[in-house]
Amino acid sequence: MFAKAVAEQAGISSSDMDCMDFLNMEGRMTAGRLAELTGLTTGAITGVIDRMEKAGFVRRERDDSDRRKVFIASVPDRLGEIGKLYELLRRAMHEQCEAYTDAELKLMLRYATESYRSILEATNQLKARIEGTSKGARAARKPPRARP
Repeated sequence: MFAKAVAEQAGISSSDMDCMDFLNMEGRMTAGRLAELTGLTTGAITGVIDRMEKAGFVRRERDDSDRRKVFIASVPDRLGEIGKLYELLRRAMHEQCEAYTDAELKLMLRYATESYRSILEATNQLKARIEGTSKGARAARKPPRARP
């Protein structure tokens, strides 16, 4: 709910804000990678990127070694504006964290990081299973080729 309110205040949709979160967590990435992380099609992600670029939140950057490759990168100043909207949440979380030792906080950070990776891996495995099932279903529906 907080992220949705921040998105509204920033003038972007909550799904656009989700994309900003991925860019913030992983850094610049290709549109294909962003589509993969969000589950959106490449066509839909192009629309998201276009909207966020028009609003000044991201920019397209060409790869120095392969000019055909384009990365999507967040614009630091605009990211800072969004960051300011999270100040209330930051303060509340800071107060909560004061109740834990450094060792406990390190453990929680490790858990959160590993959980994020595990969720991504499980999501990729599920997608592969679904794609395999739908490919198998399509193959089963195809009539056999007539032999000459």
